Amino acid sequence: MEFVSQYTKQLPHEEDLLVNFAVYFQYWISFLFLYYEPNLNIFMDKSLYPLRFHPIYKQLIWGGEKLRECYGKTDAPEKTGESWEISHVEDNISLVSNGFLEGKSLEEIIQIYKGELVGHRIFERFGTRFPLLTKFIHSNDDLSIQVHPGDKYASVHHGENGKTEMWYILDSEKDAQLIVGFNRDIDRDILLEILNDGSLKEVLHFEKVSEGDVIFLPEGRIHALGPGIVLAEIQQTSDMTYRIYDWDRVGQDGKPRELHIEHALNVLDYKAHASYKINYHSVLNAPVNLVECPYFSTQLIHIDKKLDRDYETLDSFVIYMCLDGDLDIRYADESRARLSKGDTILIPAVLKDFSLIPNQDSSLLEIYL
Repeated sequence: MEFVSQYTKQLPHEEDLLVNFAVYFQYWISFLFLYYEPNLNIFMDKSLYPLRFHPIYKQLIWGGEKLRECYGKTDAPEKTGESWEISHVEDNISLVSNGFLEGKSLEEIIQIYKGELVGHRIFERFGTRFPLLTKFIHSNDDLSIQVHPGDKYASVHHGENGKTEMWYILDSEKDAQLIVGFNRDIDRDILLEILNDGSLKEVLHFEKVSEGDVIFLPEGRIHALGPGIVLAEIQQTSDMTYRIYDWDRVGQDGKPRELHIEHALNVLDYKAHASYKINYHSVLNAPVNLVECPYFSTQLIHIDKKLDRDYETLDSFVIYMCLDGDLDIRYADESRARLSKGDTILIPAVLKDFSLIPNQDSSLLEIYL
């Protein structure tokens, strides 16, 4: 007993233990505050709101100046072929440009808000990866003739998503045309022979386009833009492209750009189709369905007066791409977000009721899953 009493006399008193604990606790709280303070506002009680993102510009050998001159991309460099409006492609992840989330990446805010941002069923399906990539594109020269794989093929060979997409033509020069599909049924052997003898153009379908035309490009459909076209593109989050022919051009390194003939031959749809344009009739002050597929739904909205939108049952984010005009999005009582020609905005899934209020005749694409 004497040994025990002598040992316990050497232990810190209970009051000292409490003091030490309080000091260490205060130290760690201070450290965490200093380290994480720039991010603390994320966890504060602030409501989600319509989100803008910094465009990601792509200077390309076929790019032009119209996105900068006509679609509000005043900071775009010369020969900008694409403006990636909302992107979760690896190494090209969009950053928020407005509100208290400014500077946060799309990936960060999905990790934090999950289903409140993208929709609960979408979060269950895609996790923290945003499922769509939206772009504005200006082709000032011919693009390579190419094709995109589907999900299964892309997953097996690249561990990636496939790529289904659509184009909405915003502007085109006189007699502008693009390539979409074949003009007659062929097969793999015929295409190989054609590629070897240099007569590919003889089996391609050339389509003249003008403002308002819609082209849907499912997996496997050969396609290419020609010069003098401006468009909005909606696609799966993927950058999977197989080049088939690139007009004998060289890249910035002075060498011919890589072709992907074998992969292309494996995924191409070799059948000719009766029509490659989407038929629709525009209606004023009401959404018009353009494309509905497993990867996205896209509506065209042309308004000259207020249009109320109710998405109580949708459980999805909504993207608006402004094609022309100028409008306000009114949400959460009287809060407003401005949208002008060339702007793109992401409406979080948690915002169910809002109004589109035009300041002039305005047209926009409405996209969701």
